[in-house]
Amino acid sequence: MKGYGLFMLVALLLSGCSTSKDEMLPPGDSTMLDMWQNKASSARTTTEARSVLRRGLTDSDLATRQSLEESYTRDAQNEIQQLFPRLPNPDMVIYIYPHMAGNEPAPVPGYSSVFSFYSRVQYALPGERLEAL
Repeated sequence: MKGYGLFMLVALLLSGCSTSKDEMLPPGDSTMLDMWQNKASSARTTTEARSVLRRGLTDSDLATRQSLEESYTRDAQNEIQQLFPRLPNPDMVIYIYPHMAGNEPAPVPGYSSVFSFYSRVQYALPGERLEAL
């Protein structure tokens, strides 16, 4: 008797949740093409309304927007610089003029070289101030 009651309860619950397709989505007289065209026309109206409200950006607005976008861009270099800031290590740039070198003089073109004042790169401690006072 208990099994029969459980069976009837499950059957009643399942039949109560069932509905026909036509009840849920009643068929209309519009075709798929009609619905597509109606949607497209409303989208076109929205686009036209937006174009009226839009205004051109000036050069200064574009520059500000670009700098803001670049400052929020995450890449490996920015992440490393933020996580491991380096202490300032001034460089001395030296220019070697063109000259002749060796026993049989061979021309050496001029070139530049850079010497860091400190031999090792020093990293800032957490909370250490990097900018000038």
